[in-house]
Amino acid sequence: MLKKLAFVTVGIATLAACSLDPKQYESTPVTVDTPQGQVVCQLYTKDIVRWDRSIDRPENMSVKTADAYCLQEGQKEKAM
Repeated sequence: MLKKLAFVTVGIATLAACSLDPKQYESTPVTVDTPQGQVVCQLYTKDIVRWDRSIDRPENMSVKTADAYCLQEGQKEKAM
């Protein structure tokens, strides 16, 4: 039983060490002009576009819409 507990503990520690922290991959925020106003996006590496999100948006825009603009901008940056 002690060996099993040690194995589980080592496994958990290994997985925790491998977890990705988005902060490590942040780029300089970019501003995207939209018909509703400017959206400030936090982009990450070109390979991790799914994390791209808005960090500032017009009051009349939903977070979902602003994040969609940022994902689109991330895809555009990735293609460059």
